[in-house]
Amino acid sequence: MTSAKRWLLPDGVEEILPAEAHKLESLRRQLLDLYESWGYQLVITPLIEFLDSLLVGSSHDLDLHTFKITDQLSGRMMGIRADITPQAARIDAHRLNRNGPVRLCYADHVLHTKPLGIMTSRVPIRLGAELYGHSGEECDIELVCLMHETLSAAAIDKLHIVLGHVGIFRSLLNEAQLDVDTERSLFEAVQRKAYDEIDAVLNDSVVDKRLSEMLQKLTRLSGDEAVLAEAASVFAEAPASVQTEFQELVAIADGVKQRIPDIELGFDLCELRGYEYHTGIVFAAYTPSYGRAVAKGGRYDHIGEVFGRARPASGFDCDLKVLARLSSKQFACRAAIIAPNDNQADLLALVNSLRAQGEIVITNLDDGQLNEQDIEDLNCDRQIVIRDGKWVVEKFT
Repeated sequence: MTSAKRWLLPDGVEEILPAEAHKLESLRRQLLDLYESWGYQLVITPLIEFLDSLLVGSSHDLDLHTFKITDQLSGRMMGIRADITPQAARIDAHRLNRNGPVRLCYADHVLHTKPLGIMTSRVPIRLGAELYGHSGEECDIELVCLMHETLSAAAIDKLHIVLGHVGIFRSLLNEAQLDVDTERSLFEAVQRKAYDEIDAVLNDSVVDKRLSEMLQKLTRLSGDEAVLAEAASVFAEAPASVQTEFQELVAIADGVKQRIPDIELGFDLCELRGYEYHTGIVFAAYTPSYGRAVAKGGRYDHIGEVFGRARPASGFDCDLKVLARLSSKQFACRAAIIAPNDNQADLLALVNSLRAQGEIVITNLDDGQLNEQDIEDLNCDRQIVIRDGKWVVEKFT
């Protein structure tokens, strides 16, 4: 690479300049304060660790998105985290070791081998909240509401929350007793919503026509709240496990609406995102100005089992960079004060006093007169000058 090209960055890797960095950090602080007000405690997890613990409970996609290197000390494979959820689960199961519910939150960079979508960063800032140790519907209701509150606090407009439940699909497959290859073919067809392929697999492989019809209709159950009434009819004679999981979804939706009466809810009962590790409800938030889910989460019980404790767990996360880009919120930068480059004791005392009061004081190292562009670049509206032998703060005229 020539010297003229040394400023180039890899695709999907970006620098964050002062104005955007100010918005990101201001938003991060606001949202972490929000989580703290709900009782979620901040954790900071390692950027890199051994691969066999980093990918616990993870999907195949997460494995593909994780950078892998060899540890020069131990010779073991290490990974640079592409997700923080497994790390938070380890903290709950192994380090905190509490018996009751544990609420954790985080906001930190992760690294992806490939971008997750068009115009997405390979170094997103994952912001999320996780609740461990409670298996009831109240836990999932709280997290859906907190996700909604997160996006509302970030001034993301026209939110649409979509709920699903991977357990319904999984229970129907268990009843159908499909072989591994057939189940994989059906799963892939459902993911693509390839209805002709879905129907062909079901007709060829599911002997129980009642189950086949339920699976077929399940893949079409997507839309507004009217979907729930249709689903109740479809699953009226379903196995008990399916009815239990469907009623759980209904109860969570009702609980969310009680807390946020004006929320816009949608339903997608064949949403299988995270099917490899999610065990119950899945939820995601959308806005018309962004082509992907702006935040998503779900239940993933037993993820801590490999760390010695199988704990119920549910949570959500989002990319803080995306939130900042979509947010209509403005965080004004505080105006600064210019101070002369002088070591007089009374000047230094004034500067220290102003900084202690929260003011930004910038020393004019060049000693020269600042022009209008300099003042604008430094965002200064005042200066320290000497009047009648005393240092005072004056506004620029």
